[in-house]
Amino acid sequence: MMKKTIRRIGWVVLGLSSVVAVVAGLYLYQNNNASKSPIGGILNIAIDIGDQRFMRWHTPRELPPISFQDEAGKTVSLDDFRGTVILLNIWATWCPPCREEMPSLDRLNAKRAGPAFEVVALSIDRDSTLVKSFYQQFDIQTLRGYFDTTSQVSNIVRAPGVPTTLLIDREGREIGRALGPATWDSPQAEALIDAALMRPAEDG
Repeated sequence: MMKKTIRRIGWVVLGLSSVVAVVAGLYLYQNNNASKSPIGGILNIAIDIGDQRFMRWHTPRELPPISFQDEAGKTVSLDDFRGTVILLNIWATWCPPCREEMPSLDRLNAKRAGPAFEVVALSIDRDSTLVKSFYQQFDIQTLRGYFDTTSQVSNIVRAPGVPTTLLIDREGREIGRALGPATWDSPQAEALIDAALMRPAEDG
């Protein structure tokens, strides 16, 4: 009788240990893959895109007005891209991580650019001529030149440094962002873009 009781206690302890291990595993997974927003504990999801993480907001965030210049020196704004999903990459020619990821942005744009999607590579270099020579040096074929010579956009979107990349939906809202270089033509990154493209545009 005593042996049976001890054996039964042993199984109970083993079962409880298994439950604790599972709960601890789930906690660690959620802790590593999500962070709480300040609003009501809503979860924002951190998604692995190769060797980088993309933080996807639970709800797309409204962005303040943003304007910069194109290759012709014309002022363009975020509103000019309404109806198009854009990947806004804030970068600089002097930034080594930017140099690392720029070819993948070009490959992504070559594959996916069209009326529904565009990579907007926004340079914060004060001398816009540096971008043209940079594109030639790294054989960048499809990216247009966009310039924020006053570096105001970085402050407006609260980019802590370069590169910072925002995925923006058709309504001009931020879906999420990545800080640091990423492989933007990876399957994981393209899946993020596909999800943004499949999201129906809102009326009004």
